[in-house]
This record gives sequence, C-alpha cells and structure tokens, in this order.
Amino acid sequence: MIIKICGMRNADNIRAVEQLGADWMGFIFYPGSPRYAGNQLTYLPERMKRVGVFVDEAPEKVTELAAHYRLQLLQLHGSEPPDVCRAFRLQGYRVIKVFGVESGKPFPAEQIQPYEGSCDFFLFDTGTPQYGGSGKKFCWELLSDYRGKTPFLLSGGITPDDADAVRAFSHPQFAGIDLNSGFETAPAMKAVVLLKLFLYQIRHEQD
Repeated sequence: MIIKICGMRNADNIRAVEQLGADWMGFIFYPGSPRYAGNQLTYLPERMKRVGVFVDEAPEKVTELAAHYRLQLLQLHGSEPPDVCRAFRLQGYRVIKVFGVESGKPFPAEQIQPYEGSCDFFLFDTGTPQYGGSGKKFCWELLSDYRGKTPFLLSGGITPDDADAVRAFSHPQFAGIDLNSGFETAPAMKAVVLLKLFLYQIRHEQD
C-alpha cells in the first residue's frame, strides 16, 4: 500500500516524517492553500518520492517548479484536461488526477472516464466547492461504482482512528492512502508520533 503524506513545508518536520518510512511526500504549490509551500522549502526528502500539488497552474510553471524541486509526481486538483495529463507523462512525470466524491450523490464515473489511460493514478477526495481537501470523509462505499483500470489513492479526512477502516477497505484498484490534516498540530505541521503509530498499525497488520 502506498502511503502519501501531504501538505508538508517545515524542514525539521519534513526530516522527522521522512524517517517514518512512508512512500510519498506532497508539497502544495497552490497559493490559496493554508499549506502552500511557496518558496519556504529549504529541505526536500531523498527517501520518499516528491509530489507537487497544483491547481490549474500554467503547464510551463508546473514544469519549472517540478524541475526546481526535483518532483517525481504531479498531483492535479483543478480542471486540467486529459491532454495536459498526457503531456506531463511524456515529460517523464507520473500524474495523479484528483476527483471529488460526495456522499449522497452518485459516483462521478462520467467525469472520470475520459482520464483513463492519461494518468498513472487517480485520487478520490471528499468533494467540496473549494479546491483542496476538506478534512472530512465521504462514503467509501461509493467507490464500488468505480470500474476503471487506473489505480487510485483514498483521501479525505483520514485520521489516526481510521487504521482498522483502511485495512478493511477493499477494491481491485485501491493502491494507497493520502494523509494530511487529520495528522496535523497546525497547517503543514504533522504530528510525527501519530503518523508513526498509524503506519505501524497499517503495516503490522499486513505483515
């Protein structure tokens, strides 16, 4: 299972989280986010894959930032079309496209289908009017209606209390989880002890 820890910014916090053995670390380059990394990144992890998070950013700016911060994956949260996703893949980046899923509404299969074959991963987050996460969960049972071939990460309000629920979740394309606000002491500051315990609970049960 891929474990991505997103919304990082502080150098000491990045170093501490890097030691936990998660797989990917996300840095948000959307100025509207309280976790906006901007030019505040003074340390980048070497043990984890580096993910840049963007919202409808100009492709030229994305590639400029990706080269500067040595990003390996690009996570696109806006209305970026499939051809933009394909273009980034041709440049050698792995692409994650984010889709909002709302409890009480149908799974947005028609919105997702055009992106099949254009992305390496999808990320299903709780649908909100604004960009970025809400810190709230959606009904994971809705994902039973996803019948695509692209592997996905599960996001949206996952907290330290959700280890059992994550372990119990099953889907043929379920590839990993995205952790962010549910493990914070403040925006962009992760509670290392809580993350360490959660990762142990997830992986110990799998061994």
